Amino acid sequence: MGVAGVKSWLSSSKTNTSVGDLADIQTIEERDISYDDSSNKEEGNVDEIKLDHGERRIGYISAVFLVTNRIVGTGIFSTSSTIFTLSGSVGTSLILWFVGALIAMAGLFVYASFGSYPIRQLQRNGGEKNYLEFIYKKPKFMVTCMYAVYILLLGWAAGNSVVFGEYILLAAGKDDTEWASRGIGIACVSFAFLVHGVNVTAGMYLQNLLGVFKVAVIIVISVTGWVALGGGLKTGTYEPTHNFSDAFSGSKPTGYGIVTALYNVIWSYIGYSNVNYSLSEVKDPVRALKYSAPAALVVISIIYMFVNIAYFAVIPKDVISSSGQIIAADFFKIAFGTKAQKAISVFVALSALGNVMSVIFSQGRIVQQLGREGVLPFSKLFATQRPFNSPFVGLFEHWLICVITIVAPPAGDAYNFVLNLISYPLNIINFFVAIGLLWLHFRAHRGEIEWKPPIRSPIIVTFFFALASLYLVIAPYIPPDDGQSVYTSMPYWTHCVAAWGVFFVGFVYWVIWALVLPKLGHYKLVNKEILDSDGFWKNKFFKVPNDVVDIDDYVNKKYNVTGDGVEYTETAAPII
Repeated sequence: MGVAGVKSWLSSSKTNTSVGDLADIQTIEERDISYDDSSNKEEGNVDEIKLDHGERRIGYISAVFLVTNRIVGTGIFSTSSTIFTLSGSVGTSLILWFVGALIAMAGLFVYASFGSYPIRQLQRNGGEKNYLEFIYKKPKFMVTCMYAVYILLLGWAAGNSVVFGEYILLAAGKDDTEWASRGIGIACVSFAFLVHGVNVTAGMYLQNLLGVFKVAVIIVISVTGWVALGGGLKTGTYEPTHNFSDAFSGSKPTGYGIVTALYNVIWSYIGYSNVNYSLSEVKDPVRALKYSAPAALVVISIIYMFVNIAYFAVIPKDVISSSGQIIAADFFKIAFGTKAQKAISVFVALSALGNVMSVIFSQGRIVQQLGREGVLPFSKLFATQRPFNSPFVGLFEHWLICVITIVAPPAGDAYNFVLNLISYPLNIINFFVAIGLLWLHFRAHRGEIEWKPPIRSPIIVTFFFALASLYLVIAPYIPPDDGQSVYTSMPYWTHCVAAWGVFFVGFVYWVIWALVLPKLGHYKLVNKEILDSDGFWKNKFFKVPNDVVDIDDYVNKKYNVTGDGVEYTETAAPII
């Protein structure tokens, strides 16, 4: 395709993000299935699609708080000091927060484009796992295996669990020893696991309550900052900082400093795609992705900027540089006194708890979806809703990894290591998701496929998200200047190597499970998509001897999977 073709492709992609006419939608490789919502189809244009029809308990408000609780954890209360120190000035720091908001919004559009597409593979629990499988089909099962190990081995809720412990100790007036904050952090993630595992409804109500609470806290910080700038803050410890009189004065930012600071910003925005992980349980997935998720992200982005302005309005630069992860506590100490510092420490701890609950809620469902795909060992166990009609086993697995992650790193580096270990591989995944969406748009423009999701991510937005993700993958290898490394006792590239190591373990697992064992056992892997008794579709993998001719008949007779609610979705071609 020449230059003119590229221009035509780009211009044709400049569409709005409104919900289009689903009658025009056709799937890419599953034209025999379609959307089952009769209110969104026209007779004769869209056939019937059999989506998950398990219990859908997540409405618009709960979807807003799924995003809010996932994003607003401890990042805005604990990373601003590090971001300011690494960026070198007040102005650069605020620019990075704005850039982070743009990256998050671009990512939200990309993920919503996939999640709104009305086919079962995309509009169900699992998030980017489904999108990567949809795009990268060959080598067969490799993407699923690599992603599965990435999800299984990373403790997403560990970082904020540790911060929960630090703020609880600060509120109690106790020193943080090597194991004190870790022990309280383990108690925090254990509580979140038990609540969501035993009673989903109670967990959602508590999550929503904490979401309202944490938004109220950051609004109080924002208002206090504006009062200080207007000269209305009169306390014994506060003095005007004049941090905005020359906002870009300070040290010159370095490449390593900028990218590491941006990682901290991105960490504070992780969660914009949280609705995508639970689409099987959302009452109206398209509207939740169109309204609930963007509304939450826009409001949070604005408040984040106000909170950082408030920090600089109240806290002197030298105090900000030394605040570390308790900058919010220093803010309230200066603005309102020591008693207020202890009170806000409790508030921030509760905010961290809300984030931990939101994270484990989503990660447990991703693990469960991987079990439903049939790739994990003991897949039936991971896929079950028993014993409490919740993904209890998936939640337990994530709890266990979080406990190991909290205990394993050196004490001083635990939080930063967890933060970077989560953010780095996520940027790798985001890059491939964005490139995959660009590829779908390109093929659609050439007429090879039809790709018309109800929510469309413009080409320029998708391209920006891909470039930003690629930058965040490459830039961490820039060596830091003296004193800028985020670790005190580990090499600056530790999280990068660890992340690639996780994906490599997934690759090795794929080689063994999908290539070596079938060859040694003289069988091939085939799978059927089955509607389980809980109302959710899952993939079931079967081992079929190589000499079997009629594979469908063999699977039906041997495993007794015939009948209603069964769809044979994969060809039986040998993997090797």
